[in-house]
Amino acid sequence: MTPLCPPSCFQYKGTLDVFYKIIRQEGFSRLWRGTNAGLALAIPTVGIYLPCYDIFRDWLESFSSKNAPQFTPYAPLVAGSIARSLACITCSPIELARTRMQAQKGIPMGVKPPGMLKTLFGVLSVVKNEPMQNNFKGLFVLWTGVGAQLARDVPFSAICWSTLEPVRRRLLRLVGDEANGASILGANFSAGFIAGSIAAAATCPLDVAKTRRQIEKDPMKAMKTSTRETLMKVWRDGGVRGLFMGVGPRVGRAGPSVGIVVSFYEVVKHLVHQRQVAS
Repeated sequence: MTPLCPPSCFQYKGTLDVFYKIIRQEGFSRLWRGTNAGLALAIPTVGIYLPCYDIFRDWLESFSSKNAPQFTPYAPLVAGSIARSLACITCSPIELARTRMQAQKGIPMGVKPPGMLKTLFGVLSVVKNEPMQNNFKGLFVLWTGVGAQLARDVPFSAICWSTLEPVRRRLLRLVGDEANGASILGANFSAGFIAGSIAAAATCPLDVAKTRRQIEKDPMKAMKTSTRETLMKVWRDGGVRGLFMGVGPRVGRAGPSVGIVVSFYEVVKHLVHQRQVAS
């Protein structure tokens, strides 16, 4: 059988080359592959992540200011790490589906790629013939790559929040008592954009490792491979360039994403607070 596309179709030379080949081979709409899984992931993740971060940060700042003031500046770092861990573990199967959907190659135009549920059922199909007592263990295949995801997202959150909080507070201090919805939006978006970009660049190798593990065709092999082993393989195959493959798109996505999510979350909090004060 003649292959749909020669191997060179899947060898990318940069971000623009990726765009060009995906559009040429699979159509313009394929650039949005995995959007439904992305939305299904974003809603519960943000719903868990940001409120938990606020709760943990306020508690840690209150506790440390009374008992160990020297540790108060580290409250955002610790709170962000704990909140992100909870969100990652809870939503890891959806992240797995999104990654696999985006990594599918060679789907011809006019053919609908599998959706989120079908992708997850495909992952589970490798354990359906296992004995009953192993089926429950097999469910852990849905958390393939969660270790690598935590290894990426916990440092990302630690870097992000420890950068975002001082930048945001400095910007809001410039506004002073005249703060309104627009100024809060601008300060939080700017701080989130800067912090998200720095954190995304710093944790790019861990994102590469997470992606490699989640797109592994043999889920059992992926579960047995550690993040460290994956990073060493990437290093042997591509060196520093391999570890930072895709850093441009990652930074280009993370900066605006963090800015948008944090700014709108803070504006909603501000408006709710204003309404409560007025009533």
